[in-house]
Amino acid sequence: MRKQYSSKQFLKGAMVLTVAALVTKILSAVYRVPFQNIVGDIGFYIYQQVYPFYGIAIALSTYGFPVIISKLVAEKLEENDEEGAKDAALTSFLFLCITGLVWFMAVFFGAGMIAGWMGDPHLKPLIQVISLSFLLLPPLSALRGYYQGKEDMLPTAVSQVAEQSFRVVTILVFSVILVGQGQSLYTVGKGALFGSITGGIAAVIVLIFFQALKKEKKLSSGIFTLSKDYLSIWKRLLKDGTAICVSAMLLILLQFIDSLNVYALLTSSGMEESAAKAWKGIYDRGQPFVQLGNVVATSISLTIVPLVTSAYIGKKESLVREYSQLSLKISIIIGFAASLGLINLIVPTNTMLFENAEGSGVIAVFCISIFFSCLILTFAGIFQGIGKIYFPAYCIIAGVLLKYAGNAVLVPSFGTMGASLSTVISLAVITVLMVFQLKKLFPIRLIDPSFYLTLLASGAAMTAVLQGLMYLYVLMLNAGMPERPLSVVFSLGGVMTGGAVFMIVLLRGNVLSEDEIGFLPFGSKWVRLLGKIQPISKRR
Repeated sequence: MRKQYSSKQFLKGAMVLTVAALVTKILSAVYRVPFQNIVGDIGFYIYQQVYPFYGIAIALSTYGFPVIISKLVAEKLEENDEEGAKDAALTSFLFLCITGLVWFMAVFFGAGMIAGWMGDPHLKPLIQVISLSFLLLPPLSALRGYYQGKEDMLPTAVSQVAEQSFRVVTILVFSVILVGQGQSLYTVGKGALFGSITGGIAAVIVLIFFQALKKEKKLSSGIFTLSKDYLSIWKRLLKDGTAICVSAMLLILLQFIDSLNVYALLTSSGMEESAAKAWKGIYDRGQPFVQLGNVVATSISLTIVPLVTSAYIGKKESLVREYSQLSLKISIIIGFAASLGLINLIVPTNTMLFENAEGSGVIAVFCISIFFSCLILTFAGIFQGIGKIYFPAYCIIAGVLLKYAGNAVLVPSFGTMGASLSTVISLAVITVLMVFQLKKLFPIRLIDPSFYLTLLASGAAMTAVLQGLMYLYVLMLNAGMPERPLSVVFSLGGVMTGGAVFMIVLLRGNVLSEDEIGFLPFGSKWVRLLGKIQPISKRR
């Protein structure tokens, strides 16, 4: 019997947040391309060294604490305790004031020591600038969590988009102006990092604006109010909030490890400082690829949580299993196709986006991360949906420690290729740990082996076609065609051609039902195509 999946089952609020998350993820990935083109590889290195601190602040104020605050508020509202809901949010605000201040002081006053660990003392003032973003943690988290707890997701969504938009505009405008003035790349980086402050302030203004529109008693009226059970609220924020934050910070934490030791390891291994900075900047080109590759996985993770949670609370184990299988199938397809496609097209794509093909091999290996990170995000969503929020955090912490050790072992011998390899290895280990845990929770074979065979066939067909295109690309380059315009044609053309070949072979393999196909990007179009390439009698 065909399984039924309908987009109507998605909660309206979850969809609003999903759209906002997709927009912000795309903005966060795309702006890096013009920014790198403006400041070059060394300028990109400078910015990327400090960026993980902003990523941590964003995870705390968007994915971690607001989730827990929203649960606290929702629990009070279920008891028809409106004042209790406000007290919970305000008590959380006071906790976050302490948390934000601790983070700010640790990063600001520890900036010199952190820059020393990174092997580049010139980064100290940049780290101090980014530390200011932690001071915006209390209003952002408390207001977002309060609205989400009342099932009003619009303020959170608008504030996220406003934050990222103002930040990106600030980064690009400051970069153009400062580079045009002939300022040092470190000064340019400081100006770009100021975007984290303008973006955060814009988000706070948006949230206050929504609060001003409400006819109810303003949340700020009791800003210094402590709930009677404040200790239990603070304990829950510390434990549960941290666990969810760690799960949301997977890629940021890996970037942070790279910031801490890749450049230092390169220079200590005998590489000249300017060359090490350039190669670290080239290595960081891989970050936008992974971020864009994870956009769909992020969407799946955000939308699967309410579905799995609802089924789990209703003790419908078979439905939990169905939703889990559906999300895993889509994540595997998207992650595998994106990783393999980028690996095949990495030379022209690298040239199209970053002006030359430097480090294409390193970035190609790094792109394998897309596959594993897609799975990890989906697994984390499933575990969160069934209330197992600590296990993904434990796995990610183990993976981060492995990443640090892997860099220490591999970077001195293999340079930035070693950093790529250590990232892939750590993500693979995290994935394996989560697979084993999920099998313990659901002791069945989640996906049929025929699915993987069809997936491999689809990948092989796509690779054959794309390698043919790459052979033609090299021939045209050798014939004297201009490199960057040619790379644009072959990159975009390769994505469309490779994606079409992959999907046609996959659909002919009859491993997805029409309902499941509908959840893929452009799902309705693939369903229509299914009728043309596969007999009706063979459809599931």
